[in-house]
Parts: sequence; structure tokens; C-alpha cells
Amino acid sequence: MALPTNTSTIVQNPDPPQTHDPNPAKPAPPTAAAADLEAADVVVPFDYSKRAQWLRAAVLGANDGLLSTSSLMTGIGAVHRDSRTMLVAGLAGLVAGACSMATGEFVSVCSQRDIQLAQLDRELRASALSRAQYEERKRREVPGPAQAALASALAFAVGALVPLLGAAFVEPYGLRIGLVVGSASLALVGFGWLGAVLGGSPVVRSSVRVLVGGWFAMAVTYGVIKGVGTTTAGI
Repeated sequence: MALPTNTSTIVQNPDPPQTHDPNPAKPAPPTAAAADLEAADVVVPFDYSKRAQWLRAAVLGANDGLLSTSSLMTGIGAVHRDSRTMLVAGLAGLVAGACSMATGEFVSVCSQRDIQLAQLDRELRASALSRAQYEERKRREVPGPAQAALASALAFAVGALVPLLGAAFVEPYGLRIGLVVGSASLALVGFGWLGAVLGGSPVVRSSVRVLVGGWFAMAVTYGVIKGVGTTTAGI
């Protein structure tokens, strides 16, 4: 008697089951050439904030010299028409203003220097800095009061020379006042343009802002001195 045979067939899966590798292979790090190529494609914008400190001192000093001297000369010209009086007043404003700017900048930078040195000393005592790092940061970050004072005084003097030279050799009163205001206006536009270019800010807005501020200062000084001079003349 024949035994029954199993006629069922075994179906095999042609694709083996996928297994999950718990530790997949990490991609190879980029080569030095690839890293250099990627770095070359990255464009780092220029940091204009690095110019902020010296740009502020230079523009502020020049504008102060220009505006204070122009306003002083137009104010004196409102009550004294002779050119000698205007020039002496302008020269006195240049010398006094330059000394004042230098003194103020020296005191201000000395205070800033003391604060920064104290902070570096604290970091050095806390072992957050090595002696080499301390000296490097001191050389690179701590400002010099004497240099700042000299730069501020020179910037003030350069600005003050503009109206002085504009009215130095002009005798007619109306033309002399016009030259003082005109030369000061051109210099104001130039200072505003220079500050905008060096600082990366809008040129037109910066120039207009400086020009309008200068006109306002000269107009107020002229009007006040004219009114005071007229009032005292009738006493």
C-alpha cells in the first residue's frame, strides 16, 4: 500500500528580508580641498561696526569744529560787520574748541581704558586668560587716550578751518556771511557723505541729516545773537 505523498509546494521569497543596521556607516569627512572650496564659496560681509569708534570720533570732531565755528562767526557777524572781529572770534573758537575736544576725549577714553583693564585683570586672576592672551587683548582692545585726544583735536581743527578760510580775505559783509554759510554747507555734505561711505549707511539720508542740522544751528545762533545785540543796543 502506497503512502500518500505531500503535494504542497514551498514558495520561497526571492528577496531576503531587510535588516536594520543599528550602527549605520557615517559619511566620510570632507577632504581639505573640499573644505577650502566650500569656504571659498562663503562670502563674509564686512563688519562696519569695527569702524564705529574711530569713525564716530572723527566725524563728531570735524562736525563740531565746522558747526561751532561757523555758528560763532555768523552770530558775531550779526552784530559786528567788520571782518577782523569775525575772524578773531572764529580763531578763538577753533583754539578753545580743539582744546575742549581733546580734554573731553582724553578723560572719556581714560575712563573706558580703566574699565577694560580692570575686566582683563579679573579674567587673568580667575585663570580665564593666560598672560600671553592678556597682553594680546590689552594691545588689541584697550584704546590709547593720547591718540584719541590728538585725533579729536585735529578733526575739530580741520572742520573749523573751513569757515575761517572761506571768510579770511573777503571784506564785503554780505558776501562774507554768504561764503561762511556756503562753505560750511558744502563741508557738511562732504562730512555726511564720508561718514556714510565709511560706515556703510545710506549716503543721501546721512548727508541731508547733517546739512539740515548745520543750517539749524547757524540759523538759531544768528537769530539769537541778532536779537540780543539789537536789544542791548537800545539800552
